[in-house]
Formats: sequence, structure tokens, C-alpha cells
Amino acid sequence: MAQGQLKKHIIDVRNVKKIYRVGEVKVRALNGLSMFIEEGEFACIVGRSGSGKSTLLNLMAGLEGVSSGEIVVAGRHVERMTERELIEFRQRHIGFVFQSFNLLSQFTALENTALPLAFAGISRRERKKRALEALALVGLKSHAHHKPMQMSGGQQQRVGIARALVANPKIVFADEPTGNLDSKTSEEIMLLLLDIFRRRHTTFVMVTHDAQMAAYADKKISVLDGKNENWQENE
Repeated sequence: MAQGQLKKHIIDVRNVKKIYRVGEVKVRALNGLSMFIEEGEFACIVGRSGSGKSTLLNLMAGLEGVSSGEIVVAGRHVERMTERELIEFRQRHIGFVFQSFNLLSQFTALENTALPLAFAGISRRERKKRALEALALVGLKSHAHHKPMQMSGGQQQRVGIARALVANPKIVFADEPTGNLDSKTSEEIMLLLLDIFRRRHTTFVMVTHDAQMAAYADKKISVLDGKNENWQENE
């Protein structure tokens, strides 16, 4: 990279530990993990089942609290925020794409896509406009009035992506976003995500166990026994 073109760290995880209590037993999900993700980067978190990768994603999104350590996202210390501050922070800066799509079955694609804007207090007219734009971005404007049961798995995940993008977040977190899709549809979804995020300069952080999906990433973060096995202290 040329001098003067250093990228900004949009996520910094510093010596984070997460301990769960199961009865009298302490389970260390994360055990002093450190890493950073640069602005506009596609980072993939990989690791075997139980390694702590999904826990790491939840902590960065402020969905769970750390036991110790620091997490700085978009210049804010996530671990210091109140629940109300976290809700407002996620509404402004973060989008989510889920493995199981998490669409409301009684709502249309348009209504599902617009949901984050409703929670943010955006007017109905503006919600509809922005939701249609997001659906057009993922090639589903013609399906705006379809309900989930009227769409394929790939189409439902495209609605999930539109919902993640509708508030124009700086960061999108995804937990196994292609886990419920066949290999051909998985590749289509990944290429769609990358195309949109590259054009928007959105930071994309994905958890996956699929080596083929991880191959698309700019950075691979390997979690082993609650630590980033690739991390060096001088990074």
C-alpha cells in the first residue's frame, strides 16, 4: 500500500475475554482475543464449532457484553455503552444478515426490508422509498409484495440483505449467511454481497465454516480456543 493511503481501523478488539457460567463451571468462550478490521474490508471469522467465532460477532455488535477487554467500533467503545445507547448505535451503524433469513412470514418483502427504518422512526413514505431502492439493489424490486413463502431461499436471503442495507450502515455483520443455501445459490449471494459492499465501501464481517465462502475475504480471522491464532502483538 502506498504511503499516505493507510486505512482506518473501524473495529478494534483488544484482549477480550468472555466467560459464561454453566452451574458451577466457567466456560471461556473467548480468552484474550485481539484483532482489528479496516474500513471497507471484508473480514471472515473462521473456526471449528465451539471456537468462539459467533460469540465474537455478537460482542462486536453489542448483543452481548464482554467479561473484560475493549471493543471499539466506529470510534465508540461498545463495552461502555448502555443498552439504550447500543440500540441507537446499531440502528445508525450496523446491519445484520442471518443464516435463517429471519423474515416475518406475515410481511411482504417490502415490509420486511423497511422494518429497521420503522424502528428508527422514519416516516412511512420514506421507508417505502428506501426499501424499494434496497430491493432494487438486490434485484428483487419485482418481488416487493411477495411474502417469504412465495420466494425461494436465495430470494429470501436477498430480502435479508436488502433489510441489512436499507439504513445504509457502515458495517454489516453476517452469521453463516449462506448456511441454508445450496452451493450455486451461495456463490450467487456472496458475489452479490461483495459487489454491493465494494461499491458502497461497506465493512463486511462474516462468520462461516465454509472454506469456499472464506476464500472471498480480504482478511481471515481464525479463532482457536477463544483466541485469534493469527494475531501478533505488534500488528
